[in-house]
Amino acid sequence: MIKLLIADDHTIVREGLKQILADTPNISVVGEANSGQEVIKKVAVGNFDLVLLDISLPGMSGLDVLKQIRLLKPDLPVLILSMYPEEQYAIRSLKAGASGYLTKESAPEELIRAIRKVATGRKYITESLAEKILIDWDKDKGKAPHEMLSDREYQVFCLIASGKTVKEISKVLSLSTKTVSTHRARILKKMHMRNSAQLMHYAIRHNLVE
Repeated sequence: MIKLLIADDHTIVREGLKQILADTPNISVVGEANSGQEVIKKVAVGNFDLVLLDISLPGMSGLDVLKQIRLLKPDLPVLILSMYPEEQYAIRSLKAGASGYLTKESAPEELIRAIRKVATGRKYITESLAEKILIDWDKDKGKAPHEMLSDREYQVFCLIASGKTVKEISKVLSLSTKTVSTHRARILKKMHMRNSAQLMHYAIRHNLVE
């Protein structure tokens, strides 16, 4: 039996996932968490076979939570389930130690396949992501500007690119407006850009926002 911890801050999403998995043989949802801190607490004391982790959680980003899980339980598989397209976070998630990455638009059958594969200690990536990884490996050139950002800076960058204000970003990430502004300044400096409009154009050109 695969004992699953579902981590998502939306009750309706957790309930939907539980409904999908309710009639699936050998998979049992034995824990839920709605914040990054709660995930870490439950992983520290619980006995789970797999964590199904949303990348957008209040308080801590999913990538930060993932890194903490790797420290607490290095062998515990973590499958990222995100609303963001693969282009945004999939490779970063895998580099941070995730066992797989799926978008929330994925079919239930694909989710179940991914859970079963990841629970055995293997990696799960979609065909499109595998192709992207191979293409990236074939490109013998330096990193793109957005790949130079830290995980938190990249998260702020994506929110800026989606049109959110500093105040809105501070609420989404549970950060002070001063901290968000500092991240924004660093992002502009690292990417050699002058304003948010340029960041938005860059993100659209590189298919980093929908």
